[in-house]
Amino acid sequence: MDDTDPKAGTSTEPAAPDPETQNALAADCRRCPALVASRECISWGNGAADAEVMVVGEAPGAGSPDADRWRGGNWTGLAYTSRHSGRRVRELMTAVGHPEAYYTNAVKCFPGDGAGSNREPTAEERANCRPYLREEVGTVDPRVVVPTGKHATQSVLALEGKQIDGFIEHVLEPVDCPGLGVRVVPILHPSYQDVWLPEVEHTVASYRAAIADLLAER
Repeated sequence: MDDTDPKAGTSTEPAAPDPETQNALAADCRRCPALVASRECISWGNGAADAEVMVVGEAPGAGSPDADRWRGGNWTGLAYTSRHSGRRVRELMTAVGHPEAYYTNAVKCFPGDGAGSNREPTAEERANCRPYLREEVGTVDPRVVVPTGKHATQSVLALEGKQIDGFIEHVLEPVDCPGLGVRVVPILHPSYQDVWLPEVEHTVASYRAAIADLLAER
């Protein structure tokens, strides 16, 4: 199988995460009835427990149960394990020097629309899941949190009581969060990176270089 992804600018297939790195924060969770009904399993954070970088997505997608490895968090129970978004963001983090990043989502369960596709998590669902995200930040104690996309960025900043208007103008703009003890560096969601790169005036190469520089700052 050819794993080359021309849009990602690489032919490197990242390693799928070890199931042993799953950080299950509860045996079960039923705070959100609609999510309980739509999910297959809870998509918990995973990766190095002492990672310097934590990557936060919005929520798991529907996933592909018949895929070989990249089935998605809704089926694997591991955040960012879909072939498109999960594989691409893991490859990105490896390319910018952080192969041992920790991966999680602001909302841990697949928010189904009733027809098999994603919908945006509701404000209540985000609030219900926020204690898990706060616990992960406290436990892993990363130096930098990297939210992918608008909604993940809003969820992370909400932990600090901060808000942003819009999103594109905040991409690659660090936000200090002393209450959490981290710097937040918003990046584009991997599913929409190719669409929005021209809007942030970057090529794939310059975008990666910028992320690498920001994550290296102390």
